[in-house]
Amino acid sequence: MARRIIWSRGASDDIDEIAAYIARDSIRYASKIVDRIIAAAERAASFPNSGRAVPELSDEKIREMIVYNYRIIYRIVTNEIYIAAIIHGARDLEKAMRDRPV
Repeated sequence: MARRIIWSRGASDDIDEIAAYIARDSIRYASKIVDRIIAAAERAASFPNSGRAVPELSDEKIREMIVYNYRIIYRIVTNEIYIAAIIHGARDLEKAMRDRPV
């Protein structure tokens, strides 16, 4: 049974920023990446433990899926998947998540 997906404001903003940045070179590629990120979130809703536990954090309920160079950080809640952030893999996770609830 798939859980409901809740996108944090920060994660929604992340997708918009990623799409805008990539679209400067290719609208088609930007759309493809956004579609894959959304598809990964939908997979997490159906198979929440398929993502790995985030190595920098010590909470098995906080997981991530990797799409291209982006880390989709989410928390497993009883009937929900809370998408906290979409972060480029080259960024420092702790710094990027500093003001975001997970």
